[in-house]
Amino acid sequence: MMTNVFIISAPSGSGKSTLVNEIRQMVSNLSFSISYTTRNPRGSEQNGREYFFVTRHEFEAMIQKDEFLEYARVFETDYYGTAQRFLKKAEEEGKDLLLDIDVQGAAQIKSKLPDAVSIFILPPNRTELEQRLRSRGQDSEEKIHRRLEEARREIENYDKYDYILVND
Repeated sequence: MMTNVFIISAPSGSGKSTLVNEIRQMVSNLSFSISYTTRNPRGSEQNGREYFFVTRHEFEAMIQKDEFLEYARVFETDYYGTAQRFLKKAEEEGKDLLLDIDVQGAAQIKSKLPDAVSIFILPPNRTELEQRLRSRGQDSEEKIHRRLEEARREIENYDKYDYILVND
């Protein structure tokens, strides 16, 4: 059986993580790739559950060893990446693979795996997105503005995706 790869991307605050968690609970024959990142854990995040938290040096060593299917620098500060081993493992287990990745990573995956199914999740509108970001209570005003600007740039790429979902 060939492994189907599903890419889900969305701006921060769009509800992507909640949707991904629901899908993971509902679909049994689905493997999930946990991304690597150099950013610090937030709140109750645990290494190996939401992300693999590594140092910049460790991440750059993985890049040199060609261990990533895709990687990108996000918000000009932190690396995020998908290790190739998750695709290999899904193929070995005969499962499909779900990737929760940003627009940059999705473009890299689609260039390597053109048959991957890509889904972009949109917030209903900018006001709702801003409200969701503020209700988290974890970001400074400056960071919220940076996230909104990044969201605007990401949303400009929605037409490169196979499917669009408005999460209201």
